[in-house]
Amino acid sequence: MTVEANGVVLGVEHFGEAAAPLVLLTGGPTMLSWPDALCEALARRGRHVVRYDLRDCGASTALTPEAPAYTLRDLGDDAAALARALDDRPAHLAGIGVGGMVAQVAALDHPAAFTTLTLVGTRPVAPGPVAGDLPDHDAATMARLFSRQMPDWADRAAVAEFAAAGAAILGDDPADARTTAERTWDRTPGTRPALHMANQLGLVFARLDCSPPWRERLPHLAIPALVVHGRRDPFFPLGNGEALAREIPGARLLVLENAATTVPEEAFGEVAAEMIKL
Repeated sequence: MTVEANGVVLGVEHFGEAAAPLVLLTGGPTMLSWPDALCEALARRGRHVVRYDLRDCGASTALTPEAPAYTLRDLGDDAAALARALDDRPAHLAGIGVGGMVAQVAALDHPAAFTTLTLVGTRPVAPGPVAGDLPDHDAATMARLFSRQMPDWADRAAVAEFAAAGAAILGDDPADARTTAERTWDRTPGTRPALHMANQLGLVFARLDCSPPWRERLPHLAIPALVVHGRRDPFFPLGNGEALAREIPGARLLVLENAATTVPEEAFGEVAAEMIKL
């Protein structure tokens, strides 16, 4: 279904009872970056789980992914407005990957909208060059990942194979990546290659205005936080998660020893349990 919030339409999916406390899962960039079984694990623990697509993804408002006129702070405003539209109580906000950047900004800009925060596989700075104390993308892995020929974004099978091959390079499960890519492709509105590319890769973030920097504001976060990070993540190496946990007061760090950029199935129960503890 869709919900109108902050002047845009956002694609959402619900798990669990609507009367239960809300856990809002920010897509990274689509809602499918949050696995079904992880959403169900949270719902079984007595939560109303809602995952949603960011702008220009899935069932959400499609504008201009090639040159977005909105900003990272607008995406943070979307999260806060959606939380208020879904429940009159403050929510637990969680973001994964680039969605974790949205979640950080949303929690900082809208402290009354959220009671707790979970950040998975993300970092405290925007796309682009990082500060000297943060590890950047693993150079060898990125060379392999980005030297590949792009697929025909209008070809579902080619896109799925491209995603599976990329997952193998990153250390993620190729079969899961293939299935998610197929589902993402099926949910992409229209046939424009730029929209398919935006949905699959989240490249809108490379063109998004992410100013001003928010890292120096993290010590002012006054809500319980959980940082989840894969030990083998070559895209946002572990030092990024460690920095988040260090700079957010009282944050807990959960390191998934056998994970890369995604949460593996065997860790769903552990991650859900740690989120509920907040």
